[in-house]
Amino acid sequence: MVESKKPAILVVDDERSTREGLERALQNRYEVLLAEDGQKAVQLLEAQHVDVLVTDLKMPGIDGMALLRRARSLSTPPICIMMTAYGSIESAVEAMQAGAYHYLTKPNINLDELELVVQRGLEDRRIESENVSLRTQLDKKFGMENIVGASPAMQQVFEVVQQVAPTRATVLIAGETGTGKELIAHAVHNLSPRKSGPFIAVHAAALTSTLLESELFGHEKGAFTGAVERRIGRFELADGGTLFLDEVGEIEPAMQVKILRVLEERAFERVGGQKTINVDVRLIAATNKDLKKLVSEGKFRDDLFYRLSVVTVLLPPLRERRGDVPLFVNAFLGQCSRENNKPAREITPEALNVLMAYDWPGNVRELRNTIEQMVVLARTERLTLRDVPAAIRGGADLTKISVVRPGMTMTVEEAERQLMIQALKEMGGNRTRAAEKIGMSRRTLHRKLKKYGLGNF
Repeated sequence: MVESKKPAILVVDDERSTREGLERALQNRYEVLLAEDGQKAVQLLEAQHVDVLVTDLKMPGIDGMALLRRARSLSTPPICIMMTAYGSIESAVEAMQAGAYHYLTKPNINLDELELVVQRGLEDRRIESENVSLRTQLDKKFGMENIVGASPAMQQVFEVVQQVAPTRATVLIAGETGTGKELIAHAVHNLSPRKSGPFIAVHAAALTSTLLESELFGHEKGAFTGAVERRIGRFELADGGTLFLDEVGEIEPAMQVKILRVLEERAFERVGGQKTINVDVRLIAATNKDLKKLVSEGKFRDDLFYRLSVVTVLLPPLRERRGDVPLFVNAFLGQCSRENNKPAREITPEALNVLMAYDWPGNVRELRNTIEQMVVLARTERLTLRDVPAAIRGGADLTKISVVRPGMTMTVEEAERQLMIQALKEMGGNRTRAAEKIGMSRRTLHRKLKKYGLGNF
């Protein structure tokens, strides 16, 4: 068995004793590179891959902060650990804000702590790399970023989708208009053994009961006036794959009976036909109504409800996961800029505040349309409060969320970083309460703090 290559650590310090001492402490588990100044360190960083950079802060020439920034600008930046004999809160905060992973004070560096920090940093990097790889695969598979989210509610949705997708269970997706129900249906299909089969969608609210019956089951020639030829129905077209039945709460009771029969017997006849057609179809239904309430009112069959809701996925409205708004804004900025050939790349904190404070009755769909409007009508690459539609500005309640610092321009990623910093300050450093304030899970907040170099905030 070939031994895997050791991670490479670059130690930079103008004191020879410190360099060699750290080399002896780390060389058993890592490939250790040494540099006596920032200039040589830059040359090494540009010449080969380095996993971890351990550097002194105060050095002649290129100091530790300048070296940190050069390292962070690399396409694959190393994990950066700072050392200094001039330990202070100010320098620690500055290093963390510039992207340092950890901060150690000299001369009495705890070698056990250093090795623990290195191990933890490499493990975080590995997990982050796996998550990026998985997200890339999901983006390629689904082609839409709307289904991503960092809020606890969306993380629960992802977990349910992953668990139910490989099974044959019928799925009911419940959520308000514009929350992305069809995207979730695609995700279930694409993660299932049926992914190579067809995905057929039917929007029940757009069809009368008669038209819906013909659409679902097909009809024979002459079955009714206007049936001039045989028509294959959606159930038959979806054989071996998935049928997505949207707005199932709009279906009339007589049609509900026929759908129930297909679910129970996996068979049906075309309208006007006598031949029984057997199909292997997984049904995914969606609704923006309270089906339980419709059942209690006698408007929806309870037996069909129970057959449809073997597994229920509840999609939360955007107003209940405001922490996801910066993620959507970032995705839609890029998407709408490319589609409309408009180079909008930044948004001011004031504008983002308003977008987060608005309730979005049309949910993600409304947010995307709003961002597209802002991009198309913007006069510069920077989206400002002036670019936010008047109806959104007038409907925003800034008391609900106002943690982005005004008076500066930033990218969405920088705005998200500022959101987390401000929330942590307001909550006295309590990560659980800060995560709740901005609508993220505590685990996601922890990961993003690491990503933005705020792991010790």
